[in-house]
Amino acid sequence: MTIDLEAINAERDRIRADYLQEPGARPASSAQGLHHFALICSDVRATIDFYQGLLEFPLTEIFENRDYAGSNHFFFDIGNGNLLAFFDLPGLDLGPYAEVLGGLHHLAISVSQEKWDHLRGKLDAAGVEYLVESEKSIYFRDPDGARLELLADPLGEMYGTQVL
Repeated sequence: MTIDLEAINAERDRIRADYLQEPGARPASSAQGLHHFALICSDVRATIDFYQGLLEFPLTEIFENRDYAGSNHFFFDIGNGNLLAFFDLPGLDLGPYAEVLGGLHHLAISVSQEKWDHLRGKLDAAGVEYLVESEKSIYFRDPDGARLELLADPLGEMYGTQVL
């Protein structure tokens, strides 16, 4: 399969021209922020050990999932008033995580450069495999295989480009 990069770049330019407004001309968002992003996990304790113990995202609450009796719904503080949530769904043999079209590619979480360096050391100590890009992004997988990125850029910025 051949990819026509010239055509792809031309279409990106058309999309930018058709939809992207300059910062001063953009309307305010109707949203207040990300309340929580929900993922599924196979083991509640392993998930808490990973996210709270390794990544230092404090567990803020755990209660029964209102949609599935016996399932837990639990939350981690990922800063700036945002939460990362999980469900375990016991008895529903869901199989391993898989990247699919329309599914999660990765979840990028902003951290300071100092915290990025610290957490990279913890990933090393724990034997977690990862990939570093541009000394700002570190990609790795959680215990269920979901891909995460720790990005050492401020919110609204990516590799020196303002995205917000």
